[in-house]
Amino acid sequence: MRRMLTRLIMPAGVAEGAFPLLVARALRAFTDGYVVVLLPAYLLALGFDQLDVGYLSTATLAGSALATLFVGAIGYRWPMRRLLLFAALLMAITGLGFASISSFWPLFVIAFVGTLNPSSSDVSVFVPLEHAGLTQTASGNLRTTLFARYTLIGSLSAAVGALAAGIPSWLAPWLDLPLIDGLRAMFVLYGLIGGSVWLLYHALPAVSIPARQLPAPLGPSRSVVFKLAMLFSIDAFAGGLVVNSLLTLWLFERFGLSAGQAGTFFFCAGLLSAGCQLVAPVVARRIGLLHTMVFTHIPANVCLIFAAIAPTFEVALTLLLLRSALSEMDVPTRTAYVMAVVTPPERTAAASFTAVPRSLASIASPTLAGALRASGLLSAPLIACGVLKITYDLALLISFRRLKVQLD
Repeated sequence: MRRMLTRLIMPAGVAEGAFPLLVARALRAFTDGYVVVLLPAYLLALGFDQLDVGYLSTATLAGSALATLFVGAIGYRWPMRRLLLFAALLMAITGLGFASISSFWPLFVIAFVGTLNPSSSDVSVFVPLEHAGLTQTASGNLRTTLFARYTLIGSLSAAVGALAAGIPSWLAPWLDLPLIDGLRAMFVLYGLIGGSVWLLYHALPAVSIPARQLPAPLGPSRSVVFKLAMLFSIDAFAGGLVVNSLLTLWLFERFGLSAGQAGTFFFCAGLLSAGCQLVAPVVARRIGLLHTMVFTHIPANVCLIFAAIAPTFEVALTLLLLRSALSEMDVPTRTAYVMAVVTPPERTAAASFTAVPRSLASIASPTLAGALRASGLLSAPLIACGVLKITYDLALLISFRRLKVQLD
């Protein structure tokens, strides 16, 4: 069974150590898929308002940023496997904590130190660790293919997770239970899946790394990494304005969608996003990693701007789905690009230091978006997100168009 599953999810030629990381990614993405839909519904059911939802979303992003900064700064002192095990344990505690606590400040603390992800992309501490681990299992163009597969698995699993967001509203009347109990059960499931991820990380094989490739702090590639980090922070700040939990709120208020309908939308969006992950490596081989990142991202954000001002639900839905089909193609190419422009020992630090600004820059965005919505500017966050992301795309192209990339 494992051999069949390995052939299904792993590209040929990739080392065996990638398998637990890919399966763990699938499980984590599944939980993220339903959490982004159910988190605002759960918090509103507990009696919190829209601004509270923004505060708690901000707390999750702030905590993820600090944890990722820790990994980038001094995480190289510990084995990657040990750090992954600790993160998985934290995931289990986070789910059980949200399921058992209903007061704002305790939830705020758990959101800050935990692993909940209110975003459409994975911004957790798992990311730099898994990226560094996957980099050890492939090289050259095969690495881009592996990261595309990693993103594809995440997108598909998140889509299924979004569809699973309808389970509480389906089970509640059937079992004659309050809806809030069904929502709590999904956070218990989040914690149990965290335990399963811990078991997967525990099964990671021991990897012998040459001394010249042992993880080290940033050195020769420092300036390139810092410039990328600054640009990525613009993209992340913009993305924080439209994290999926807040986009769910926009769909609730603008078009009156239910949690189940929103889950179906995110399921379809996730499928489109996942399908395009298979195209990204092919496009990258033809036009390069940088051009793939930029020339697929700009049209996606144009769609987001027009969706914000669309006159009908059908037009808005079409534009949002088209955006989903294009917006994630830069994810595997961006990861492969970062790994390609730094030396092997710097890869863990580079993954962390390019991820940290993304988290830090997006800390204030959900609260800002919540404040804009509370003041009546319902669609303003979507428009601002699209404009800022297009600015980022153009700046990235201008800054790195002359940098040569060597795929080892």
